[in-house]
Amino acid sequence: MPELGVLPGGAPPASEGFELVFADEFGEQRVGLTEAWSVPLESCRPVRGFPSFKGQRHHVGRWWTATTETLVGFESWLERDRLILLDFDPAVVGIASQPFWLFFTTAEGKRRSHAPDYFARLVDGSALVLDCRPTARIKPRDRVAFEVTARACAVLGWRYEVVDAAAPVLMGNVRWLAAYRHPRHDLAAVAGALREVFAEPAGLLEGAGAVGDPIAVLPVLFHLLWRRELRVELSTPLHTGAVVSW
Repeated sequence: MPELGVLPGGAPPASEGFELVFADEFGEQRVGLTEAWSVPLESCRPVRGFPSFKGQRHHVGRWWTATTETLVGFESWLERDRLILLDFDPAVVGIASQPFWLFFTTAEGKRRSHAPDYFARLVDGSALVLDCRPTARIKPRDRVAFEVTARACAVLGWRYEVVDAAAPVLMGNVRWLAAYRHPRHDLAAVAGALREVFAEPAGLLEGAGAVGDPIAVLPVLFHLLWRRELRVELSTPLHTGAVVSW
């Protein structure tokens, strides 16, 4: 996943002074930082709403994820695209937006809070925390929040990234495949035939035609590409001759 990486922030601080607030079915819960490692944040509710009002500059919406089969909120096209990439990542098994408030004290002694954009649980049990922000729009106040969040995540053994827009071609390809993410496209007989055809690398349309009518076969093929059961180079635009393999 293209990324800016963790903003520099020095060595991780002690956990004292940090508090984490999350929302579950019983309401808001407040815990010390070191208690948060066992909280299933991927299943928690957003700690704040997604306001929508006339004239707002950012697009707000919810994305149905194939990973969790639930709707996950976003507050900009950048967040929506990063949510799609999380959904596309086979290492991700759980996703939550606005997963928690992190309360901390600044070097000036002021009490502040920050809610990252996403929390993702990975298949190995580890976690990824994301903030989505264009590089040019990271202000000094944001940088402080990002650096402190990086340190807090390091205490818990979580990975933390501040991410900008993904490569346009990659994102365009993944958006296309995402249209076929729903399990209704998983037709067992067609999927099995596609695996056989692409056991040896072949052109996308050529392989689909070998199975049957491309109009019927291509949705299943794109679904298998979304699930990473079939492989294709995504750094270049998808086309009829793109080489697909199993």
